[in-house]
Amino acid sequence: MNNMKFLLNHLRFHTALQLLLALESAEEETLVGGQAVLEGVMMRSPHAWGIAVRKPDQTLAIHSEPLAKASEKSPWKAWPFVRGIMTLGSAMVLGFKALRYSADVALEDEKTASGEKLEMNGWVAAFNIILSLGFFIFMYKFLPFAAARSLHHRFPQTGNQALFALVEGIIRLAIFLAFIWLTSRWQDIRRVYQYHGAEHKTVFAFEDHSPLAAESVQRYSTFHPRCGTSFLMTVMIISIAVYALVPVHGFWIGFAMRLLLLPVIAGSSYEVIRYAAKRRSSLFALMTAPGLWLQRITTQPPDDTQIECAIVALNRAMELEAQHGGEMVIA
Repeated sequence: MNNMKFLLNHLRFHTALQLLLALESAEEETLVGGQAVLEGVMMRSPHAWGIAVRKPDQTLAIHSEPLAKASEKSPWKAWPFVRGIMTLGSAMVLGFKALRYSADVALEDEKTASGEKLEMNGWVAAFNIILSLGFFIFMYKFLPFAAARSLHHRFPQTGNQALFALVEGIIRLAIFLAFIWLTSRWQDIRRVYQYHGAEHKTVFAFEDHSPLAAESVQRYSTFHPRCGTSFLMTVMIISIAVYALVPVHGFWIGFAMRLLLLPVIAGSSYEVIRYAAKRRSSLFALMTAPGLWLQRITTQPPDDTQIECAIVALNRAMELEAQHGGEMVIA
């Protein structure tokens, strides 16, 4: 029975890992952001992060740590386009760490038949990282490119460079939307989406200087322009434009170029999201609109206990921020 629970928790963890970018905010280094995890929320400020996870007995497991600000040590990491890549990398590392913490909390009181504590050890975590990376490359790079090439052989008119990129982009988007929708049917992941909504509402309340109490936080929207869902949708739109500029000479060369151009696409997408979040009436904001629409799936209305997790996590991060950081900039 315990081993079955471990396997189920492992599956929940791996599914959430595939959704990692969609579940976190593409925050700037001077703003607060966060991420939904399994039965909880992680919140980060420029110099700290905190996490609150609901345990099986309904009490909260709380943890917080200082956070190094990359651009303070290396100013070049704050350059346009570079900052997007650095922010994305650090967000994924921290997001994985928070997600792993939440998975371990779920197994905190569980033991194997031999009496050993069940937990996600280093080997299991490493396996999930490799599996997640392989899943991403196969589903969103290899499969759309291979499908578009196959369609080109059947319909030579799709050989036009721009049209080929558009067909490939539509296939990639269809796979992504199907995965998001299918995962939303799983009750455990739907609860993660509720915690995602709690994170967004709490960030909105903080940015609006409202009291961090469930009653006031609940008044805010679950749709946030800096959400990772908006970032991923922007990535898919920009990738169509970028790939339209890259000639395809052979399958493996074309596939390799799609991997090599990932940093360019990620950096560009971050700049678009950053600009659109500050100027919500701009033309660039239209590019983030599909991501806001998709948040109707990736964020769900939270209950007050889920809001409580987000508030506790943010308060813990802000306590450390006061000790280790400088001034906060409110969007």
